[in-house]
Amino acid sequence: MALSQRLQQKLLQKLSPQQIQLMKLLQVPTANLEERVKEEIEDNPALEAGEEEYDDQDNDDITDEFDSGTEEEYESEGSEDEYENIDISEYLSNDDDEIADYRLKDDNYPEIDEKQTVPFKIESTFHEFLQEQLRMLKLDEKQQKIAEQIVGSIDDDGYLRRDLSAVSDDLAFRQNISATVKEIESLVKLIQKFDPPGVGARDLKECLLLQLERKKEEGADVEITIRILSEYFDEFTKKHYEKIQKGLNLTNKDLKAAIQQIVRLNPKPGGNIGETNIVESYIIPDFFIHNNNSKLELTLNSRNAPDLRISEGYRDMLREYDRGSKKDKRQKEAVIFIKQKIDAAKWFIDAIKQRQNTLLVTMQAIMEYQYDFFLTGDETTLKPMILKDIAERTGLDISTVSRVANSKFVQTEFGTYRLKFFFSESLSTDSGEEVSTREVKKILSDMVGGESKKKPYSDEKLTELLQLKGYNIARRTVAKYREQLNIPVARLRKQL
Repeated sequence: MALSQRLQQKLLQKLSPQQIQLMKLLQVPTANLEERVKEEIEDNPALEAGEEEYDDQDNDDITDEFDSGTEEEYESEGSEDEYENIDISEYLSNDDDEIADYRLKDDNYPEIDEKQTVPFKIESTFHEFLQEQLRMLKLDEKQQKIAEQIVGSIDDDGYLRRDLSAVSDDLAFRQNISATVKEIESLVKLIQKFDPPGVGARDLKECLLLQLERKKEEGADVEITIRILSEYFDEFTKKHYEKIQKGLNLTNKDLKAAIQQIVRLNPKPGGNIGETNIVESYIIPDFFIHNNNSKLELTLNSRNAPDLRISEGYRDMLREYDRGSKKDKRQKEAVIFIKQKIDAAKWFIDAIKQRQNTLLVTMQAIMEYQYDFFLTGDETTLKPMILKDIAERTGLDISTVSRVANSKFVQTEFGTYRLKFFFSESLSTDSGEEVSTREVKKILSDMVGGESKKKPYSDEKLTELLQLKGYNIARRTVAKYREQLNIPVARLRKQL
């Protein structure tokens, strides 16, 4: 087959570096934006924070460095034509209005001031807490190494899920320590006496029994409870209470007392210490919605709009170049480098500006769509809303709306919510009206909360009750919503 050449036109869509940078910035939550800005400032010396005062001495040092460098300090990246035709007039302007005008700060709300300090917990981690207790034991060098290996193998929730034979292999291969399973087991028993009670357990049953044994040592009457977990653990987890009562000859009063003791135990002893306590992580909201006499006002967290500007020192370097009569190759290469850094800084500042505008436009559309909820806080007023609805209102792409909704929070007078909370599918009622699945879940949750715990509603009964309220819903859909709400089946909700 003969080779041939031909012209062909293709229509391609390619994202610019600025678009890619904006998409990445949209995904960054407010809590991490400050760190991202600091990284950019470290990478680009032409970018600086606006609140910092300008230092003439630092400027003189930069200018001196520009004047006294050698040719080897700069690496050429441009063509000869670039050296001969360098236009720096647009870079010599000292007008920063175009950069600062997007900082729409509202001083009426001091609680969202950018200077506000956010408290952070400073505490030792769970494993550091165990190490501190380990140092209080009188162990020889070999036992100390084995105990440290055991503590290091304990998961963040406090369980030792690694097999003891595997721990023995780890000691042999990594630390050249020969330890039998019996030796390791004896040290595990010591570690299981550490605080918090239940730490070092191999499974849930052992964890609960360790906590009960600790209560027994403190004088609590837990004999019946220990027998229930030791002999009838599977029956207890499945709530086969009749079998437990018959096997141990217990009255309803004895069984209730034992159940109360068990439910007060901690199934994850390591979950409340140090950095593993994720529940208490601080949330920094991206938006604030205030109810001003039944009129909603939306503001953006000021940390979303950091005050950035082009380094005055780099502009002075360009002015020095413009004033000079002798322009050698070294200086021209330096000017091209400075222009690149200033352009990158302007792109980043513009990306921050676009990020702020996109966030505000998207949240404004969400607020208007769910206006009744933000006024009342009643989840049953939430309307069905999907990403497409907001995309059509804002003129943005669905993927852009998705990036805004991801990992973002809004603070209202009723609490702080994820933006994803407001998105839900629709469900039809008998009258043909479309309601949010969030509304159905709220009603379902209220039904379960108000049921008789001695005879909880089955999924069939819940379906029947919802249909009586006018919601066309199938039993399998009720089961799906119940699982999403982390509500167990009726048998496991039953109480004596």
